[in-house]
Order: sequence, then structure tokens, then C-alpha cells
Amino acid sequence: MNIHEHVIGSWQIMRRSKARSFLTMLGIVIGVMAVIIVMSVGAGAQSLILNQVKGMGSNLIGVLPGASEEDGPPASALGIVVTTLTYDDGIAIQEACDCIESVAMYVTGNDTIGYENTTVNTTISGTTASYINVEDTNVFEGRFFSSDEERGFARVAVLGSGVKESLFGDRDVVGKRIRIKKTNFTIIGVMKERGVSGFQNQDDQIFVPISTAQKLLLGIDHINFMRIKVIRTDDVEYAKERIRDVLRDRHNIGPDEDEDFSARSMAQGLEALSNITNALKFFLVAISAIALVVGGFGIMNIMLATVQERTREIGLRKALGAKPYDIVLQFLVESSVITFLGGVIGIIIGILISILVARIAQAMGYEWDLVVSLWSIVLATTVSVSIGLVFGIVPARRASKLNAIEALRYE
Repeated sequence: MNIHEHVIGSWQIMRRSKARSFLTMLGIVIGVMAVIIVMSVGAGAQSLILNQVKGMGSNLIGVLPGASEEDGPPASALGIVVTTLTYDDGIAIQEACDCIESVAMYVTGNDTIGYENTTVNTTISGTTASYINVEDTNVFEGRFFSSDEERGFARVAVLGSGVKESLFGDRDVVGKRIRIKKTNFTIIGVMKERGVSGFQNQDDQIFVPISTAQKLLLGIDHINFMRIKVIRTDDVEYAKERIRDVLRDRHNIGPDEDEDFSARSMAQGLEALSNITNALKFFLVAISAIALVVGGFGIMNIMLATVQERTREIGLRKALGAKPYDIVLQFLVESSVITFLGGVIGIIIGILISILVARIAQAMGYEWDLVVSLWSIVLATTVSVSIGLVFGIVPARRASKLNAIEALRYE
């Protein structure tokens, strides 16, 4: 028999034993489906992150506290508190180079905001008056706080549109007073709606002057990070070097000493994020592939049981002149057909679920790309067939070694 005849025979056997065939390929279906979903959803999540960062502008430089490798994030980006950056550092950077347009500094915390009998838990962002320019946004009603209010511990607040909706609904809010940590703040404005940007829902936060947030709300002297807006994109690298020079000088860092901060241009940030998300994506794919291995063992066990049930058939084939090679080929083709069909079903289900996830994310307003690469489909198909060949070898070899006379006597 040639391979084509073995394939037809395998299909007929599967049709006779539908339940067993389904259970045999179930592990492969789940494994391939998981790989497709992880690769597609991982690529979609990566596109979401990168699109958010790109949307912030190519002429921005981010400065975070803590040292880092060139292709990795600083410790502060991983949630570790580092206190090496200060407000005065940002002022010195602003004055360091004519190519720098604005410097925005940030501190953040979470707390409950109250108005009359209504409360909402939200993010408190202490920032500078330059936030409007650096983030390229504006207020919807009222105004943002001024540089004098930034430096003077003014108890004023600007609400994100989501916070305003939660606390006040459709009512006018400018001039009203809210409570943050038992301190009253006067609302002077409401930000225009921005949605999700830079990994955060920009509408679900409240903005206060950075000095007020540091002293009255958070009790800290350092800042969490800063963003520097450069006038011309061509000057980004020069501005970054000037920033490094200023901070090294202010922090008394010697020529051979490691920096206690990280200054990254947007291009560098995108590269670092791509490396991190790629590593995470392929790690999850490797975890998902464990299901394929489990499915392979399931195939091997069922094929071994099949060999025992078809002992007389194997003996008859040998008696009619079939060589051990023919028996091995027969069972390898059967296991490969089962895993191939399981792989196809897993690919179809995985693509459908990936499309559903992408549509839901897009409906929620996220810049989520649907990515189902041909490479992932080819990889899943190849792996599924390979598993059929690898895990079908043991049953096939056992079948080929059966003695024809003893096999014909088998009850």
C-alpha cells in the first residue's frame, strides 16, 4: 500500500470510531488552539502597547529613577520605589538646552475622592503646569493650574472626564470643592476625554499641582518620572545627552560610575518594550505547547491500545506479505492523520477566538491589531504532524515486531 491508500484507510478507521478519534485528537486541538490564541493575542497586546507609546509622540524623552541596561527597563518601571529624581532636577533640565520645549514631572498615588455623600477611588496624578503641552492635551471646561500654583502648594484640582462623570454626572463642577485625604480642593477644570493612553485610562484620574501632591497627599520629596518634550525631533539624541550630563553633575556621578537614572528616547523605549513583550509572548507560547506534549502522550497510549485490538489484522497483513516497514508506515500515517486533523480544528477555533478577542478589545476603544500570522499557522500544523510522527513511532514499532502466526491466534 502507498501513503495515499494509508491515508484513506486511516480516514475510514476514524469514521468507524468517531468517539475514540475525537478523544485522541482532543489534546492536539487544545494545544494548537492555545498556541494560536497566545501568539495572536500576544501580538495584539504588543500592538496595543506600542501604539499607545507611539501615540505619545516621537519628540519625547522619558527619564526614570534607577539605572538600567541599554535594552532593559529600569527598576522603577518594575514597581520598585527609587528616589533619585527630584523636582529641582526637572527645573535644571528645563534650563539645560534651548532645544527643550517643556519638562513635565509626575508623582502618582491612589486614594478616595469625595464630594458630599459620593466617593470614588481613583488615581491622583501630581504634575506640573507643563503637562498640557508635553501630553498635547487640553481642558474641556475651566482651566489647568498655573506655574505659580504648581510651586505654591495650591489646593486646586483638575478632574479627568471619567472622574467628573462618576462624582457629578452632568452637573457643572468648576468651583466646587472635593475632599482628598481630609483636605479640601477646589475644582478649577475638567480634562477633555482622552481614553487609554500610555498604559493608563487618562480619564480615570485627578490632577493636582506636583508640590501639593508631594507634601500634602503623598509625603515624599522625590518624583516618579519626567517627560521632556524636544522642539525638533532631530535634536532628541542631543537633548538626551545634555539631560544625562545635567543629572550626572547634579547627582555627583563620576566618569566611571553607573548612573542612578535612565534617560530614554521614544525610539529606545519602543525597542525595549518590543524586546520585553516578545520574550513574554514566546514564553507563553512555550507554556501553551506543553498541552501539545500531553496530547502526544495521549495519542501514543491510544495507538498502543489500537495495536493490541488490531493484532489479528496485523498478523493477517504480515501473512499476506506485508513487511515491517509497511506496518510501521501504516500506523505512523494513522497517527499523523489524527494529529493533522486535530491541528486544523485547533487552528480554526484559535483563529475564531482571536478574532473575537480583537473585536471586543476594539469595541472597548483599544488600538488592538488582529494578528494571525501565516507563520503561526504553518508552525502549528507542522508541530501537530510532527507530534503524530514522534509519538506514533512506539506503537508503530510494536506493531511491526508482532509475530504473524501468534498475531493470527490472538483472541
